[in-house]
Amino acid sequence: MSQDQAHVIPVESAGTIDALFRERARRTPDLVACRHFNEQHGNWRDYTWGQIDHQVARWQAALEKDGLKPGDRVAVMLRNSPEWVVFDQAALGLGLVVVPLYTQDRPDNVAYIINDAGCKVLLFEALEQWQSLREVRSQLGGLTRILAVNPGTVDAAEPRLQSIGEWLPDEGGETRHVPRDAQALATIVYTSGTTGRPKGVMLSHHNILSNVEACLSVLTPRQDDVFLSFLPLSHTFERTCGYYLAVMTGSTTAYARSIPQLAEDLQTIRPTLLISVPRIYERVYGAIRAKLAEGPALRKRLFELAIEVGYARFEHAQGRGPRELSFLLWPVLDALVAKKIRARLGGRLRAAISGGAALPPEISRVFIGLGITVLQGYGLTETSPVSCANRPDDNLPASVGKAVPKVEVKIGASNALLIKGPNIMLGYWNNEGATRQMIQADGWLNSGDTARIDEQGHVFITGRLKEIIVLSNGEKVPPVDMEAAIIRDPLFEQVMLLGEGKPYLGVMAVLNADQWKKLCAEHRLDSGAPKLVNSKQVEEIVLGRIAAKLREFPGYAQVRRAGLTLEPWTVENGLLTPTMKLKRAKVMEKFNAEIDQMYAGH
Repeated sequence: MSQDQAHVIPVESAGTIDALFRERARRTPDLVACRHFNEQHGNWRDYTWGQIDHQVARWQAALEKDGLKPGDRVAVMLRNSPEWVVFDQAALGLGLVVVPLYTQDRPDNVAYIINDAGCKVLLFEALEQWQSLREVRSQLGGLTRILAVNPGTVDAAEPRLQSIGEWLPDEGGETRHVPRDAQALATIVYTSGTTGRPKGVMLSHHNILSNVEACLSVLTPRQDDVFLSFLPLSHTFERTCGYYLAVMTGSTTAYARSIPQLAEDLQTIRPTLLISVPRIYERVYGAIRAKLAEGPALRKRLFELAIEVGYARFEHAQGRGPRELSFLLWPVLDALVAKKIRARLGGRLRAAISGGAALPPEISRVFIGLGITVLQGYGLTETSPVSCANRPDDNLPASVGKAVPKVEVKIGASNALLIKGPNIMLGYWNNEGATRQMIQADGWLNSGDTARIDEQGHVFITGRLKEIIVLSNGEKVPPVDMEAAIIRDPLFEQVMLLGEGKPYLGVMAVLNADQWKKLCAEHRLDSGAPKLVNSKQVEEIVLGRIAAKLREFPGYAQVRRAGLTLEPWTVENGLLTPTMKLKRAKVMEKFNAEIDQMYAGH
């Protein structure tokens, strides 16, 4: 191991996730493990590795008292917090299998997962969640203990329900670590799924830890690095890269309060590392664009020049572009533009990692042009999750980078991306048929994405095998790229392309409320008029703006009809998965009448 990785705990010396944590607590007990906002006292609090380890012992004593045995499943339904980590490590140390749940998931889905996995314990946060779960209480018969983090969550009709303050002993003694094979099952992660019931992805300790180690080839966090954690820990991307990676390297993780408070938390925490899905970067980009639109033309031109020069400097540093005379302008452009925007992200960001979905090239270009290292990667829950990633010194933003160490990729039938390595899941829980469909007999996993691989090994994702729109004339349309192009217009908050089996393309779109008011003002329309958003006049205006964004696409990319709404598609209304992916079938179901109208007579 190199000198700059001396703080890293090797996988071979840990073996299991809980053993990794135990070694971290032994090596650096006084370093800050996590930072969390205490809502009761209104301040940020630090917790050291030693303090977390002490709490793990208390939780383990309580779990043992409840009679839990190695192999039993336990579910956690919390926002990112020290309690999430403590519960996870306590359970893993006892040989239990952790089943993470999304805090905003529907009660019926939560009940399905708890029953399918056979969970015996459920840990959740507050009274509001229990009020939601009460409607499916009859389906939670397998649970022997239901735990609430916040005090005051009581229900006389539910004897299994306790607050952790009542349940935990004052002391727990030494932390326990049941000896077991690194290939043993550590967690069952249910994929959110854009269609059908979620499937339980079985990941072993070695699946995850081998992937954490592979991530070190992309970027090695330091002990003075600070992650800002806001993707839910129930998302494997955050869990592997923002949690277990920090344990391996001894870095600090700060838990953001919420997405609406993210801008404020960035200023307070001043993170050095950021892990996110593209939607967050898109929101930041949208806010920048909106502010530029309101300002003088000179400010916009300076911004565009800073991006142009900054990105040219990046291409030169990557060995793909020449040194240009315009680089002499960078110190001025950096001071006037780039540095100010970087300051809005805390001013210390040394890398921003994007995964979970494709990051539009225009957005990565903006952040890179501003001097922020944006590294796009690719993976699936089924691959623990990272399979490919760009590196700081080998960063091709249009790609998802090369395969990480010990992972192989190749192109299979129908241009499907196939993946093989120690990160491949054990299989789907209680679903051998689905496992056989996903993993071939020779060990290659079919990602379900189409791709191409260049001569240097960079992987380019070109689409989804199941998300290609086939028009009635046989023309095949990949919707993702077109949707990404349309959404670059700040008028559009969310879009979904339509046209399967139809003679032409249509789109359902959520309009940005502020931009909608501006559009109405420009065209002298009353933004408050009922049904105006669905009028023919507004549709024609919107179609014109869509056409402008699709100008560079082939001839088939002509959107002829648009259905519009001002109501966002959210996890709560069932139109997004908890990882913010669009549930296309659900959107089509909700707007069935509007879509029928688009294609009336055809």
